[in-house]
Amino acid sequence: MLALRLARGAHPLVLLRRLLVAAASGGVGFLLLCALAYALTHPGDRTAALLRLSWCAIPLAATVHFAVAVAHTDPSTRPRTGLSAVGLGPGRLAALAAASTALSGALGSVLALLFFLHLRGDLTGLPFDGAARELLAAEAPLPLAATLTLLALVPLTATVAAALALRGRDAARERAPVRPPGGLPWGCALTTAGLAVGTFTARAEKAAPLPLPKEFGAHPAGVLAGWALTAVGLAFAGPALTFFCGRLLQILRPGAVRLLAGRILMEESHRIGRPLGVVCAVASAVITAWALYDTGPRPFGPLTGLGAALVVACTTATLLTAVAQARHDRATATEELRRLGASVGTLRLAALLRAAVLLLVFAPLTWAVATLAALPLSR
Repeated sequence: MLALRLARGAHPLVLLRRLLVAAASGGVGFLLLCALAYALTHPGDRTAALLRLSWCAIPLAATVHFAVAVAHTDPSTRPRTGLSAVGLGPGRLAALAAASTALSGALGSVLALLFFLHLRGDLTGLPFDGAARELLAAEAPLPLAATLTLLALVPLTATVAAALALRGRDAARERAPVRPPGGLPWGCALTTAGLAVGTFTARAEKAAPLPLPKEFGAHPAGVLAGWALTAVGLAFAGPALTFFCGRLLQILRPGAVRLLAGRILMEESHRIGRPLGVVCAVASAVITAWALYDTGPRPFGPLTGLGAALVVACTTATLLTAVAQARHDRATATEELRRLGASVGTLRLAALLRAAVLLLVFAPLTWAVATLAALPLSR
């Protein structure tokens, strides 16, 4: 009940973020139900059904990542003076944020079920002249247990991840800060391992390199594992690379603007670095898939487009959420700089320098990872 009251009285931007979480949850729920429909219409082809379900793990992970970022930026989760005296300590605030995440995810799952049933014709007849009859298994009854299990997957996973992340954030405040250059070795190792796994899988399955969209007859599990390792590696390396960008801005006798931009990047590397690394991984995967699409006649189906759109939208929204939260956290420092005489033009120039150096470092990295991932698959 308290979570509902907090949601009703939240800022419009906070409500918009929660609605975006609900929309992403609904999209993933719809993909899971489509995978269930394929299994119902192809009972003898378990391998293809499992492969379709495994590809749903990518938009599921992106949605959970976005939900955790929204829970981090929720103003109701920040400890305030006097709240512990009324029973709202860090643990209770983390539970409230998890409850808000569960509500958003459950709303999206309900909407996904209603839309799925509507397209199947279970509510008001078949829409679009029955175009989705075969895709959604309109003539087969939906198993209740499997449907509820799949629909509960996104809210449950997002809730547990948000609760664990917020409890970990509260525990990290009590420890000494960790330098972001620390995740670079792990990031490089995981990225290299992911590229190696993808290359080995591509050579082992030379007949069907990467049937992403509609042809699921091959076995892309190895490629999926390689991309997952690469994404995790880039996420680990993101804070260190962002910290390096801040250092890069301050070399060779920096002026006030470069010094300010570099210090801000170093200070915010732990917040925006990981979403930047994930966006880098997603962009490289998109470039790789586009290169493979050009080399062979594999048209992208509607479900593949929906899944790709969910991944791109969730990762981009996570990065924008982290950037907005970082800007909000340094509002006091910005006001102090303005009081000391810094002009608006100076602050904007510092922001442009930060964006430019991040683009200078992450864009070649994205292109290099995409080229290395696509090279063995296109042969």
